[in-house]
Amino acid sequence: MSSLASPHGTKGAATGAVARAAAITAPGIGLRPTGGPLGAEITDVDLRNIDDATFDAIHQAWLDNLVLLVRGQHLSDEDLIAFSRRFGALDHAPIQENGRRFVDGYPEIYVVSNVIENGVAIGSLGAGEAVWHTDMSYLPDPPKASMLYALEVPPTGGDTSFSNMYLAHDTLPADLRARVAGLMLKHDGTYNSGNFVRQGVTPTDDPRLSVGTPHPVICTHPGTGRRMLYLGRRRNAYLMGLDLAESEALLDALWEHAQRPELVWTHRWRVGDLVLWDNRCTMHRRDPFDPACRRVMHRTQIKGEAPPAI
Repeated sequence: MSSLASPHGTKGAATGAVARAAAITAPGIGLRPTGGPLGAEITDVDLRNIDDATFDAIHQAWLDNLVLLVRGQHLSDEDLIAFSRRFGALDHAPIQENGRRFVDGYPEIYVVSNVIENGVAIGSLGAGEAVWHTDMSYLPDPPKASMLYALEVPPTGGDTSFSNMYLAHDTLPADLRARVAGLMLKHDGTYNSGNFVRQGVTPTDDPRLSVGTPHPVICTHPGTGRRMLYLGRRRNAYLMGLDLAESEALLDALWEHAQRPELVWTHRWRVGDLVLWDNRCTMHRRDPFDPACRRVMHRTQIKGEAPPAI
């Protein structure tokens, strides 16, 4: 399956979607849409050497397409950090399950890997499934964007899927939209997307008691002005002020809707791929893969500029 072909089709994705029928050009780059409900590939660019006009075209393509793929890159950690900083100030990497925090000398680099060296995991999240989530949404001011750069990939598995949360909002049934309009959703900070307990957190499975931050269920994107769902992770999520059973029922309905195939595009990784996604208007997940195979990715996150807002 090519990462430029949506395995799920595009039925129902036209409402509010950016037209992606054919390749287009922008100053200094080529832009090839995925054909799915989000995502485009940037071509003809070396991210180690771009001028301001080329970056402006990349930035606009990112806002328009939500997710960008750039193949065939040869980035050092310094290169990855330098390109990431063009989008804004960077977060330091969160503490991993093993207590390690970042690549030595590069506090902005978070390692996503299943590799064990000298009995110690070099990264986070292992080889299992990573459930649908929005990065670090449990923070008061979540990151606005994330980048993942592929250093080693397994022959199969480990694919990453993205869901268009603009379209999730635009296609939300009217009765469900009316029930959640104005509600605040507490984004759980107990577990990460691999269902590991975060460093220093006492675990609980009572959504009303878990640590986290409330954000509006329906938000407005500060860069595009478009309305979107903002959901985070399902586990321990809680709609503030509601009876727990009512909260659970509404959240189940929201998550079922946001995962519909017509909202999703899936990327199959190659070494040298860099994927950049807008953390405010997408969710993503990862397929499991053979734990005997190596997968090593380096991630950066661009700081949020304001909390999610109605």
